[in-house]
Amino acid sequence: MEYYSNEKTLIAAAVMAASGVAFAASNVTLYGVIDVGAVVSKVKHNTTKVQMKSGFDSGSRWGIKGVEDLGNGYAVGFQLEQGFDSDTGADTASNSAGKSFGRETRLYVDGGFGQVGVGRFGSLASGAGSYDILTGWAFGTSYEDQGSWTSFGKSNSRVNNAIAYVSPSFGGFTVHAMYSNGTEDDANKWSDNRHYYGLGLKYADKAATAALIFEALDGKGTGGEKKLGTGLNTYLKTLGLDLIKGDDLTTMDKRTAEFKDRKTAYSVTAGGTYNFGVVTAMGIYQYAWESEMYSQHAFGLSASAPLAGGTAKLGARYLLGKLDGDAKNVAKALDADTKYRAWNIDAGYTYPLSKRTYFYSFAGYSDGAKLYKDVENGKFNGWSVGTGLVHKF
Repeated sequence: MEYYSNEKTLIAAAVMAASGVAFAASNVTLYGVIDVGAVVSKVKHNTTKVQMKSGFDSGSRWGIKGVEDLGNGYAVGFQLEQGFDSDTGADTASNSAGKSFGRETRLYVDGGFGQVGVGRFGSLASGAGSYDILTGWAFGTSYEDQGSWTSFGKSNSRVNNAIAYVSPSFGGFTVHAMYSNGTEDDANKWSDNRHYYGLGLKYADKAATAALIFEALDGKGTGGEKKLGTGLNTYLKTLGLDLIKGDDLTTMDKRTAEFKDRKTAYSVTAGGTYNFGVVTAMGIYQYAWESEMYSQHAFGLSASAPLAGGTAKLGARYLLGKLDGDAKNVAKALDADTKYRAWNIDAGYTYPLSKRTYFYSFAGYSDGAKLYKDVENGKFNGWSVGTGLVHKF
């Protein structure tokens, strides 16, 4: 929950005035989140790491947002949000590096028809941004490899050049739609830009939430002549396998190869929560597939409950998938397994120190089998333990 005050409005006014921007001061709000934690982690076949971490629970960020009432039930608003690393002060957070407002930039119109927004924001099942409707996992997208739902389930993260629509509520149900004209860039002709499509149905009342989401990411513009090692890494990353690194990558990148456009990647995600009073139970399932690459099922069961003035969380996930088409043929040629499995268990606790500050702790463990048995990826083979403090302003 974000905190608002007259002082924050004045600060936002000062920030934007210093930039030479004219605006209505009463309609602009400065907000943010600062998360600093200590994390001990280990990936299979790697050494144990002890790190100060930014955004382990909640991504550190700051933002400015505002709204203007146009009358007759209409309003125009904006939101600009940038991530940063609280442990170094750098703007190298994965969602914001090289961008002025990498987490979200949107301009939207509200009315009796619902809301239409344009800009850069999280996709429907990304677990991030104003238009995300992912639900059913107690840890959301927190706690990186071991905790985030998107480490097991497929996610399209944030997309550029996007337009989103949210319908009015009908008996607790809302319809959500999103399209990106180029997830990274739309400067080329349409057939050379990669596009995202999302459609979702959400339900919410006092005790229950639920969402059903269909997403598609086409492969337009992903082919062409590329450095061999770098090109192969895009496929290995999608499959969760070890990347080509160091001298091997340098050697392979001395050669180029012609890559085909990727096939469209699809996913269907369904999740829900129900508050029984003493405990909130949650469940989530996703089926995802891409021809010539993979098809997989991901399941998650979790719960949260009040404990000693705070909230305790417990969850478990299971992933099973198989390679398809060209990826399967390559694996067979290398005498590698064509199926992959992984399971994960997580536990966490948050304790509020005030309305805007809370303490957190987390522990998670993941273990892979078949193709993932020895993969050096913390999502499927590793553990982490962390604790930290989050302050919202």
